[in-house]
Amino acid sequence: MITVHNVIKKFDEDTVLRYKDLTFETGSSYVLLGSSGCGKSTLLNMMAGVISPDSGIISFDGKNMSSLSQREKDKFRVEKIGFIFQDFKLIEEMTVEDNINILKLEGVSTEKTDEVLSNLGILSKKKRKVKQLSGGERQRVAIARAFVKQPEIILADEPTGNLNYAIGKEVVRQMLEIAKGKTLIAVTHDDRLAEYFDCIIDMNDVTCHCTAEEVNENA
Repeated sequence: MITVHNVIKKFDEDTVLRYKDLTFETGSSYVLLGSSGCGKSTLLNMMAGVISPDSGIISFDGKNMSSLSQREKDKFRVEKIGFIFQDFKLIEEMTVEDNINILKLEGVSTEKTDEVLSNLGILSKKKRKVKQLSGGERQRVAIARAFVKQPEIILADEPTGNLNYAIGKEVVRQMLEIAKGKTLIAVTHDDRLAEYFDCIIDMNDVTCHCTAEEVNENA
């Protein structure tokens, strides 16, 4: 179970995000909806330990991630979390297979590579360089890299952002099938895909924008 409690993220004196408390149950799938700037991607990045909240607690099964050092957060992310980045973070001059095999440098097994690529319909692209792939194919490689780890938690930032609706719907179904028994939290701007998830969270209702002065007054 993941809990978000009293979390505040400051970007500057005039841009502060305050989050309502949230709970994400193990084994369920969640989709975060909302307008641009409402804190969806920021929340995922805080959960993954890529950035830290300025106050409040994000915990995994009672373990307070906010109190860990950056090295400890990175270790937890490698071991427990599959993160699908919005900008893919793939190396264009390397093949699909090599982009996934980079996980071995972190001590992660990649024996499930063929199975995951097959499930996502891109096994035939395994030996191709990323620069030769379409945007949608790159999107699937980024998804595959996260799932090859067989993580307990999947955080997906716009996993269908470069796909049309029909393909995006199929990819979401494939993701949900692979993620059975795990916790999946995805951000999307496409409301039509929300129906496939167990829970829908409207982040416009979860976050509020305020200034640093207002935060200090309410502290």
